[in-house]
Order: sequence, then structure tokens, then C-alpha cells
Amino acid sequence: MKWQGRRKSTNIDDRRGQSSGSGQGIGGFNPTLLGPIVKLLFSKVGLIIVGLFLVISLVMGKNPLSLITQLLSGGMPQTESATPYKATAKDKELADFSATILANTEDVWNKLLTNYREPELVLFTGSVSSACGSASSATGPFYCPGDEKLYIDLSFFDEMERRLNAPGDFAQAYVIAHEVGHHIQKITGISDKMNRLRGQVSQTEYNRYSVMLELQADFLAGVWAHHSQAMTRMMETGDLEEAMNAANAIGDDRLQKQSSGRVVPDSFTHGTSAQRMRWFKKGFDTGDLSQGDTFSATSL
Repeated sequence: MKWQGRRKSTNIDDRRGQSSGSGQGIGGFNPTLLGPIVKLLFSKVGLIIVGLFLVISLVMGKNPLSLITQLLSGGMPQTESATPYKATAKDKELADFSATILANTEDVWNKLLTNYREPELVLFTGSVSSACGSASSATGPFYCPGDEKLYIDLSFFDEMERRLNAPGDFAQAYVIAHEVGHHIQKITGISDKMNRLRGQVSQTEYNRYSVMLELQADFLAGVWAHHSQAMTRMMETGDLEEAMNAANAIGDDRLQKQSSGRVVPDSFTHGTSAQRMRWFKKGFDTGDLSQGDTFSATSL
């Protein structure tokens, strides 16, 4: 891919090296906790606790009231890592690449959709907290509809190459574009319809709808690639094959076969390798959003 020197998105939240925390909001004060805090301050036990928190706050350089609030809301004070995160040259290149691809998706989707809301890309290491809960790097890249953010530990790209045998920068771009595809589903109301199905249908039926959702995200990634190439000519010989190889590598049937030696179709949530490649290629070939209704397709 010819991506170097192009615009990089500013919608990047770089949390690499940070603790995922307790999942509570940070930096704010919850007014509903005012009563408990006042009672705590004027009790004998409270005086002891407040004294301890004053010492902790002096050591940590924190606001003691915020520490007490955090304790009452179910969290414990989080200490910062003693060793700050230091990105390698490869890490920096991957971060620049991801910001460049995100910028390119912004250019494409702002052109194709009216009033497009640009998502934020969160870079993290190890684990991260989102509006959808906490997740580890083992989860892989994901999109959270609750905060409309994409999350990725850039070490996943190395995992793609080593474990999944899916190398290449366009394979990596496909991953980002797929998660942006889920964002498209959020702002168009499709993912909200999916959420309403949870608990109303059997798990097998819900899995079937989940496959449709994921295949549509693959289709949208293909649509992005189609229009990106028309606008920028970033793709080079072999790039399309890299994306197709990545789609093949992360099919449910292939992953299940590798992990357990057997395939259970009723448990599929993302689609087979053949389905994922077919829908990405359809999006790439047509660039036509109207052809990506996987929920109404007679066959996937």
C-alpha cells in the first residue's frame, strides 16, 4: 500500500501503556455520593480513613475527595505504571498506519453518507475499559456501539502474521475497515436492532443474525476499499489478495478447525471463510451500498 505521507486522523485516543482501571468514570464527581461522604467524614472510623486517604493523596498527588468518591463507588485507587510505555519504531509505524487508514475511511464515508459521525480509534496495550466493559488484547480488535469507538492492541497485527498467516498492510487495513463497518451499522440503526433481538430468540438464531451482521461489516470494508482506491490509488499489486487471505484466515470454520479439530456451524458468529471472502469481494467489486443487505439475502 502507498499510505506513507498521507493525512492522519486526529480521532485517535492513545492509551498504550495505561491501566484499564476499574471501569468507572475518571475525573468527575458523582453528586449522589455526597451524603455518604459527609457521613463518612463525621464518623470516628471516617476520621481514621480520611487520615489515611490524606496520606495516600499526598504520596500520589491526587485529590483526596476523588479518592474517597472512587472507593464508595466500588473502585480502588489505580496506581500508574512505574515504567512509562515506550513505543518501538515498529509500534510508531503501526500507529501512524492506523491513523492514516482511519483518516482514509473518514474521507470515504463522509463522501458516501450524509452527516457521517467519525468514530474514535483507541490504541491500547494489554487491556482496556470501554462503554461495553473491559477487554483484554486476547479479545482482538472490536467496536463498542456504546461509545462509538474502535479498540485495537496493535500487537494483533503481529498475531495476524505469525499465528493466522495473514500478513500485509492491506490485511491490516481490512481489519480497521471492518470495525468501521460496525460503526456504519451503529449510525444506521442496524446494530441497535440486533441488540433488541438478544433474549428474544434462541442462541442459535441469535448466532445466525450475528453472522449476518459480521458479513455486512465485511461487505462495508469492501465498499470502503473500492472507493478508497478510486479516490487515492493507494492499493498496489497483491493488496486485494492480502485482504482476501485475512478474511479467509478468520472464518469461523477455519478457526474452529484449528483450535478443536471440529466445526460446529450452529456456534458460528462471524461466518465461514468462504462467506467472509465473498462478501468483502462483493463490496469491493460493486462499491454499491444497496447490495449489502445480508439480512435479506437468500443465501450467505
